[in-house]
Amino acid sequence: MVKIVGIGGSLRPESYSQQALNLAALRVEALGVQVEVLDLREMNLPFCNGEDEYPDYPDVERLRNAVKQADGLILATPEYHGSLSGVLKNALDLMSFEQLSDKVAGLISVLGGQSNSNALNDLRVIMRWVHGWVIPEQIAIGQVGKAFGPDGKLLDEKVSERFDQFAQSLVENTRKLRSAA
Repeated sequence: MVKIVGIGGSLRPESYSQQALNLAALRVEALGVQVEVLDLREMNLPFCNGEDEYPDYPDVERLRNAVKQADGLILATPEYHGSLSGVLKNALDLMSFEQLSDKVAGLISVLGGQSNSNALNDLRVIMRWVHGWVIPEQIAIGQVGKAFGPDGKLLDEKVSERFDQFAQSLVENTRKLRSAA
């Protein structure tokens, strides 16, 4: 069975990034794929200092193992100062080619202002650098404070359709790469 790991790049208690990630995970699971969501708010990760081992931080090994065993990734981040969040960048820096190479990745960003692709472009560069494969479908939700209803559902049907297309592309491309390997 195909396995996808989702990582949310926000530490906010009421994180829109996590909300978008959880929604994407549900759409992917509905396509018959196993999804594990890693919530960085619940993990104790050190700042990356370039070392190979972090014996005082078992969550580093947990993160690395989950990603290594996955076929694909969903990376969700708020956009801060025109780029991805430091917490997501740090989590990615704690991993290496061993965990990230040949992973198919779907990218999501949320913004308080107008939608753009800065954080998504930066994530594409990072994933390309570690030999990952990023799907062309991506999600950037601008004005995110107005995007979700009180029940957690998306208010805009077009954005909801993008989540369906995103999930379909992630699953199809992950299966293709997995069968080619």
